Amino acid sequence: MTEVAAPWSGIVLAGRLQRGGGALLRFARGQPLGAAGMLIVLLFILAAAGARFIAPFDPLTPDYAAMMTPPSLSHWFGTDDFGRDILSRIIFGARTAMLVGFVASFAGATLGLVIGVASAYFKGWVDSTIQRLLDVFMSFPLIVLALAIVSVFGSGVNNVIVAITIPMVPRCARVVRSSALVLREVPYVDAARALGFSHSRIVFRHMLPNVVAPYLIMLTSFMGQAILLEASLSFLGLGVQEPTPAWGLMLQGGAEQYAESAPWMPIFPGLAITASVFAFNLFGDALRDVLDPKLRV
Repeated sequence: MTEVAAPWSGIVLAGRLQRGGGALLRFARGQPLGAAGMLIVLLFILAAAGARFIAPFDPLTPDYAAMMTPPSLSHWFGTDDFGRDILSRIIFGARTAMLVGFVASFAGATLGLVIGVASAYFKGWVDSTIQRLLDVFMSFPLIVLALAIVSVFGSGVNNVIVAITIPMVPRCARVVRSSALVLREVPYVDAARALGFSHSRIVFRHMLPNVVAPYLIMLTSFMGQAILLEASLSFLGLGVQEPTPAWGLMLQGGAEQYAESAPWMPIFPGLAITASVFAFNLFGDALRDVLDPKLRV
């Protein structure tokens, strides 16, 4: 049986890969800007995953003989005030940016997904209580609420992730709730209630899978916001601390003192932040155009 099943499993896998490649090709043709954004995101992910092998220098080791060296063949992006290679620190800084971006956006969007669907399903006093709590959180701008949370819990990567996750939950919950309110009244949900299915089964099996489209759209848009928030907190000295490579932290050290004498110090980290946020926004907009039926021609 194993000898017979193995070729068929290979054929099935090849067929799935072919369909996946065709879907990616159609996405690239229909959404060229979104495909470009996805490509840039993949490059940052690969840089973060292979930073130890890609970076030409150790990002933590100072070289006082090469302090503030301008861009050259040996140091493509120049060095900072400790002689550390800026290109290497940007590559390793992608780890921090991608970690915070993916974890915070995934946690915030997923919690918002569950809360939004539960609020729409139970309605009544449960819905009213949840929505008033969400109103309280949404009354604060993202950066202000993140600053308040970091001020309470302290700096560091884990606390920054928590500080970015919490403000994103109500924003995703509101969007998902609006879609889930329509789903609550569809016949198959009424039939599930009539058959005596539990609330958890109806929510997780019949409603959550049908709000995946707005969830994915919010997830991709949150990633760019999370990277920008992490860089902002690090720039203010409340996020990732030295000597951990982080784009916002590099921007803080270069922009304040060396903007004129060593402009490469703030320029290249700033370009990395801009490129990553721009790429996620392009990909998120393209994903919205593909998944939202209202935008289909």
